[in-house]
Order: sequence, then C-alpha cells, then structure tokens
Amino acid sequence: MAFLTIDEAKCKQDGICAAECPRGIITQEIGKTFPQVAKEDEIRCMICGHCVAVCPHGALSVAGVNIADSLEIKKDLDLSWEQAEQFLRSRRSIRLFKDKPMDRQTLQRLIETARYAPIASNAQNLEWTVIEGRDKLQPLSQETINWMQRVIDAQPDSPAADYFRPVVVRWAEGYDGILRTARTLLVPTAPKESANGLVDLSIALSYLELAALPLGVGTCWAGLLRAAMLATPELVESMGLPEGHTWYYPLMIGYPKFRYHRMPERKAPVIHWK
Repeated sequence: MAFLTIDEAKCKQDGICAAECPRGIITQEIGKTFPQVAKEDEIRCMICGHCVAVCPHGALSVAGVNIADSLEIKKDLDLSWEQAEQFLRSRRSIRLFKDKPMDRQTLQRLIETARYAPIASNAQNLEWTVIEGRDKLQPLSQETINWMQRVIDAQPDSPAADYFRPVVVRWAEGYDGILRTARTLLVPTAPKESANGLVDLSIALSYLELAALPLGVGTCWAGLLRAAMLATPELVESMGLPEGHTWYYPLMIGYPKFRYHRMPERKAPVIHWK
C-alpha cells in the first residue's frame, strides 16, 4: 500500500487534510491536484490520523491509519452541555470499594480506551502494570506505613509527621489508610527518555478514570503510596515496573461500595484575564 492512499472518486481536492496535517507534510493545489506526501517527508509523519479523521468524504488512508479501521463519529452520540457537565462533576475519588475482584475484561477495556488520550508526538509508548489482590497490595501499604514511621521518628515536629500519625495509628488498629479497600492498583509507565512522559501518564490516567464511570468503576489516586515510592527505591523495585521506565502516580481502581447522589459545589475559579 502507498504511504498515502487517496480514493480519487471521493476526494474533493478541498485541501482540508493538508491544512490539518500537524507536520505540514501533505501538499496539494486546492481544486487541481490530489493530496500527496513527498518520499523524503514520510519519516516525519506522526501517524496521528488527523488527515483521516478530518476528511469529510472518507477519501484517504495513511500508513498506520487505515480508514477501514477508523470508526465514524456518530452525531447522535454527542453529549449535550448538561450531560457533559454532570458527567464531569459527578466523578468522585473512591476510597471504599466492594470486596470484589476487578474484572479483567473491564480493566482491559479501560486501558485500551486510555490509549486515545493525547500524547506528545503521538508516541504511544505507555505501558501499564496491574497489581491484583489484597495479598499484593497490603505489603505496599505496610512499606508506606514503615516509611511514614521513619519520617515521624526523624522529624517529630514536622507537618508531615502530624499528618502521618493518625494514619499510622489507624493502621495499627486494622484500617488501611494507604490503599483503603482497593483490590487492584494500576501504574502506567513511560520510557525515561520520553521528554513528556510524566504529562502523558497524567492525561492517560485522567482519561481512564473518566471512562470508568459509565462502567460502574471507581478510582482514587494513591498519593501516600506515591510519596513512599519517591522516598523508597526498594518499594518501587518490589512492584516490578518495566525497566528503563518512569512512573508518575499509582491509581486504585475497583467497584465503589456506595453510590453518590449529589454534586457538591467547589470554590469559584481564580481567573487572570490578560
């Protein structure tokens, strides 16, 4: 197949694909020639699919993005503003999960959806580590508690020690305030050499937790575990993350024990118009 394949019977030579190309490698004379990419410019293609997605006539495919595999956007599935607002505002951080294993098929579906998050240069180089079962999560919580106790011992008068003490006390009483009642933990990673890896990971996690809502799945960013991971290389090593990869945040995921019925208001945004 050619690098850029044009269905000349459908192409209107309107130049939309050339105008949309992020790298500016598609050229044509509007109304006179069909879109083309010079041989020497093919290597610059990000395989983002913009040209395929923007063509209103379904007239082209590019190497790596076949129009036959590109689903058409259905107008009847568009969200209204009211639907979108409720969808976004109704998301809650879940800290109490059902004692039910996360369905792998559902988890696979969510991870596959997260790959459509915007990623710098369309690198598509994220990997996902899934840690399943309380028997594997409990030791991670324990190591986090151990780190917190070390901070308390070394800096007893610090704000961190004040914050950590009740968490450590409740752990001794049998309550896991680190990973709560989650049975599954997600840790996306990116190659260390990726300049935008941490941003890519953050956006992908945000996509995933929003996609989880219609499936009855809840999430919570594991901040205390993350802090312990930053301070304890041995803890990170015990999690078996891919070598040569960087990580940003672990995410608890599972089925919420309770359902929420209201959308509490938040502080008004501070906006600086220039």
